[in-house]
Amino acid sequence: MAGGHGRRRWPRESFLARLPEEGRAALLRSGTVLTVPGDHALIREGDPGRSVYLLLDALVKVTMCAENGTRTLLDLRADGDVVGEMSPLDDRPRSATVVTCGRSVVCAVKGAVFLAHLDRDPRIARVLGGVAADHLRFANRRRLAFAGYEAGVCLARVLLELSDRHGVPRSAGLDVGVPLTQAELGELVGIKERTVQKAMRDLVSRGLVLAGHRRVVIADLAGLAAFADVRGRPVPERPAPGRPGRDRLALGGSAPPAGGPAYP
Repeated sequence: MAGGHGRRRWPRESFLARLPEEGRAALLRSGTVLTVPGDHALIREGDPGRSVYLLLDALVKVTMCAENGTRTLLDLRADGDVVGEMSPLDDRPRSATVVTCGRSVVCAVKGAVFLAHLDRDPRIARVLGGVAADHLRFANRRRLAFAGYEAGVCLARVLLELSDRHGVPRSAGLDVGVPLTQAELGELVGIKERTVQKAMRDLVSRGLVLAGHRRVVIADLAGLAAFADVRGRPVPERPAPGRPGRDRLALGGSAPPAGGPAYP
């Protein structure tokens, strides 16, 4: 049982936040809360899908392996999100691997129990469908950007998407909220790591972002949105404290040193 987790406030667009209160409470009561270490594979590609995981306090990476053995980062999921729901729905093996980025707390719900909740409460099924639609739109926007824009604009768009979903306001700007290497950013964008380095240096030189160790802060949200050709983005009025632990950010300055980018 998830206990007090059923009464907390979840990120606005997450699966758990969108559920009706009674449906969310029932779903959490039916699962088992697990605390797992970082770099732990909750789900392995190709394995049978026995459980669905509700992320209570977690940041995870979703990856998939190509036929040639290359592993690619597809997405990130965080507090309030659901992972592993596809296999119980279509009774097929896991299509991706999900690995924790740090110590995580999750609620494991057996696949059959999860499906029973969908049957009993159509509202949960509708929310799940809405979340799936959001993921599809995110993937479509990435493909469209890759086809229609240069690398720097594609990177800016992905940073904006990440800040929408995981961002934490800071005194220096909006922390995108997820610790990623440049190689992983490149996988999300669909460009090479060297190209990410060049594009990141350009964004820093324009005063749009600050680059730190596995962290990016958007210093000029409106400017980055204009650079990315994205219109109608709200700009936070004032910074707010973030969560401790994985959201901490230490920046040594507004730009990388001359010898290369500070973002690894």
